[in-house]
Amino acid sequence: MRAILEVENLNLSLAVPGGILQAIRGLSLKVETGETLCIVGESGSGKSLTALSLMGLLPQTAVLKSDRMHFMGHDLTRLSDREFANLRGDRISMIFQEPMTSLNPCYTIGNQLMEVYLRHKNGGTARARDRAAEILNEVGIANPETRMIQYPHQLSGGLRQRVMIAMALICEPNLIIADEPTTALDVTIQLQVLSLLDSLRKKHGTAMIFITHDLGVVAQIATRAAVMYAGQIIETAPIEQLFKSPAHPYTRGLIDCIPAPGKTNRNQPLKTIPGEVPDLTRDLSGCAFRSRCSKAGDVCFEEIDNSEIAANHFCQCIFPES
Repeated sequence: MRAILEVENLNLSLAVPGGILQAIRGLSLKVETGETLCIVGESGSGKSLTALSLMGLLPQTAVLKSDRMHFMGHDLTRLSDREFANLRGDRISMIFQEPMTSLNPCYTIGNQLMEVYLRHKNGGTARARDRAAEILNEVGIANPETRMIQYPHQLSGGLRQRVMIAMALICEPNLIIADEPTTALDVTIQLQVLSLLDSLRKKHGTAMIFITHDLGVVAQIATRAAVMYAGQIIETAPIEQLFKSPAHPYTRGLIDCIPAPGKTNRNQPLKTIPGEVPDLTRDLSGCAFRSRCSKAGDVCFEEIDNSEIAANHFCQCIFPES
């Protein structure tokens, strides 16, 4: 398959009260046409900032550097604000985590969908209205004409999230970035949204980056997964391989923390990964996970390369699991 997004050695720093936060450190990833790459990790690992970097939505104080950051022939590091605005929402779009803070409460659903279409496509207001109703119907919202004249607060959480998906898809982008879009939903609605996203991806051949901290979600929707820790991607593998043979101790720890039906004792506390994520305002050398790893040794203080331990399975660890 052809890669539509290639990122090499992405670094992002932010000024914070405690100093300079090295939020993303040497991140590299590739997304191919039609695949779903899940980026998974604890809160604060840099997942959402990675998404905002790709969308060009970083605060002005952020300092971003990358050896390569290409999307469909565009060098994202060299685009002007206007060029990025033309790309964003059209060829690359994003589904945000909480629709109530992303949808404007002062405008109807129809107005907000039509605004995206009119910004990027020709065809006039009538065509924009027809396309808005069409995409609402496609994401499973009944009576789209009625919904289009309603405001966000008049819709349930599940419907609002479907509207966000419709807004991301209305211009038929090549890449969708979904930033924990099911976090605020109950389990039943979550399953419906995941199924919807996967079916739409297959129907349109759209590539997707799905950001989550939930490995259960990863198992349901991903074709490939990237595990992120302390601003770095420490393991990447096809989804079956990741769950069958996790190589990095952190990945193994995340999987071990998942309750197993019929195996996890209800009277015992759930497993956890001991220790804390390191302070990213300090100088970090070697493996950032070493203070929490039972296998760590002196060699873990040295720089560690991301090596291929099996076909398309990469791990940044001196002592990978076998």
